[in-house]
Amino acid sequence: MDDLERYIADHIPPEDSLLTALDRETHLRVIQPRMISGHLQGQLLKMLVQMISPQRILEIGTFTGYSAICMARGLQAGGEIHTIEIDDELEEIAAKYFREAEQNIQGRIIQHIGSALDLAPGLGIFDLIFIDGDKREYPQYYEMAMRSLVHSGSYLLADNILWYGKVAEQTPAGDRFTEGIKQFNRMVTEDDRVENVILPLRDGLNLIRVK
Repeated sequence: MDDLERYIADHIPPEDSLLTALDRETHLRVIQPRMISGHLQGQLLKMLVQMISPQRILEIGTFTGYSAICMARGLQAGGEIHTIEIDDELEEIAAKYFREAEQNIQGRIIQHIGSALDLAPGLGIFDLIFIDGDKREYPQYYEMAMRSLVHSGSYLLADNILWYGKVAEQTPAGDRFTEGIKQFNRMVTEDDRVENVILPLRDGLNLIRVK
């Protein structure tokens, strides 16, 4: 943690013991632990949920559950999160921390294992969709969401949208991850059904509102 990151951490509410334990276990047991949302982004997700007041949230890419817990803490009574993860080896870590979370959010998180492209169309309409899955599939996630998962006034939030700065560079042949994100960003920019802003927080967030 550099000096600026430390300063930011010192001037927002501290990370609680449950999320600290989840972060630690993720770094000890999981390949590519940097994929976890982390404290700063978790605080932002919680506050965005509190501001938007969604009743139904879809998360594409549970990973180990940090972001789902943060969003669940921002939900009003009666709200729910459907979170989808394709890697079944991560299921139990997330499930464990969902069980250990405070009682009032345990029932708000509905965990699914499988492909979001297969599962999400059968889950209904959502007020907020957090996209943090396979970067190669971001364009398909967007098409799916706009086709059948959102309504006027829904929000989409896409993570890793700057992809370590690679989106501003020439994409090497065969780099489907960077090209997927660049295509997603182009699709959003050219879609007159939405308006958006890119937030340069961590690896970038694309905040999109359906008109």
